[in-house]
Amino acid sequence: MSKKEALSIFDMFKIGVGPSSSHTLGPWKAALQFVQSINELNTVTKVVIDLYGSLAKTGKGHGTDIAVQIGLMGELPETFDTSSLSRLIEGIKTNEKLVLNKTHAVAFQPELDIVFHMKESLPFHPNALRFTAFSGETVVSTDVYYSIGGGFVVREAENAATSVPLKILNYGNHDSDDLLENCMLAGKSISSIVLENEREWRSDEETLAGIQRIWEVMEDCIYRGCNTSGILPGGLFVKRRAFDIHRKMVNGKTFASIPEWKAYIKTLPATFPQILNWVSCFALAVNEENAAFGRVVTAPTNGAAGVIPAVLMYQQLFTDSKEIDIVTFLATAAEIGMLFKKGATISAAMGGCQAEIGVSSAMAAGALTECIGGSPQQVLQAAEIAMEHHLGLTCDPIGGLVQIPCIERNTMGAVKAITAAHLAMQGDPDFAKVSLDTVIKTMWDTALDMNSKYKETADGGLAVNIPISLPEC
Repeated sequence: MSKKEALSIFDMFKIGVGPSSSHTLGPWKAALQFVQSINELNTVTKVVIDLYGSLAKTGKGHGTDIAVQIGLMGELPETFDTSSLSRLIEGIKTNEKLVLNKTHAVAFQPELDIVFHMKESLPFHPNALRFTAFSGETVVSTDVYYSIGGGFVVREAENAATSVPLKILNYGNHDSDDLLENCMLAGKSISSIVLENEREWRSDEETLAGIQRIWEVMEDCIYRGCNTSGILPGGLFVKRRAFDIHRKMVNGKTFASIPEWKAYIKTLPATFPQILNWVSCFALAVNEENAAFGRVVTAPTNGAAGVIPAVLMYQQLFTDSKEIDIVTFLATAAEIGMLFKKGATISAAMGGCQAEIGVSSAMAAGALTECIGGSPQQVLQAAEIAMEHHLGLTCDPIGGLVQIPCIERNTMGAVKAITAAHLAMQGDPDFAKVSLDTVIKTMWDTALDMNSKYKETADGGLAVNIPISLPEC
């Protein structure tokens, strides 16, 4: 048993709004926490938000300025009506008013009251933001928050290690060796270990219902993205591609429901090129929705939100799947994500894109391996293979938008995950030269060595080699 950081499936998979878990969802949650912490809200006359480091450099492209406004309004990312986003933000700008926590209106000018400190960072994490509430000239409340990746938020006054409540779990799983030992001693699969740990938070029925809800949101996101055309917002004028690919694949047919759509796909020939097209289409669909401020699930982040849904949909449509495989898949994937969060990072601002696409690919690879009959050793080997071939992947979003190269990278991560799973199933993990713990350590070492301009700052890579001029938000 362990008191080390205890993470749940629902820490790794969070329902929210795109385009970024660290730059949109995290700041949104921080704003919500701040406004709800003010005891005498009716005395507040002004709020100022200061953004630092990566949040400043790519905040416009990631919608950080939008997220903090919606969070201060008291809206929950899990239930917010995304179709009202543009109207609300335009209303704030036009009326120069912001309604705090749905109850108290204050004067607010986004271009003045949201300050981007482009050359200043705070020490704990590159994603930092400060909220200050005033009553006249008097500071009523002020607090600093760090968005540390995957929608996790830490207040400056708190220790990062206690940002998630400490609990005693039957299976602590500090690292992959620990996890494997627990599986062997208990004679259980990885997903079974995870589901038993979840009882610390809730009943089995609640856990299963929560997992099903996660999959419903993922599935709906794929379907919505496959059936939505147009140009993505932000000024890059990126054309949605999933719509055209999907229309060709289904021969122009329309569907009354998701079950009807899935049933039709199963009737189509499943050649290798067609499966490849479907997996790519699924991943594109999710991340195009993410880029358009749509409803997505962090998996483990928004920028990598398409990998796991694409591989799970592949598993559901193109393998001998069962309904329970959804639970098995997401539980296993979550545990692998937890290992990376504990041993390295899931924040691109800390580790580059290897921390997002690489981790999501490892999660998907291990999950698929368990669903197709792999042993715990093979599951961990699949995760290792997937991450090994993402080591050093940089985060260099053009214009600070989660579009190029982010959207396509989700297709690559999904395909690598499927390949890694099948490689692991064909090999003998007892003779593997590299363990998952080794690759997690290597990923973290690489993150520490990586130049900061390749960590979600838009200061290097494609972001500077394809210069663009974006319109003012």
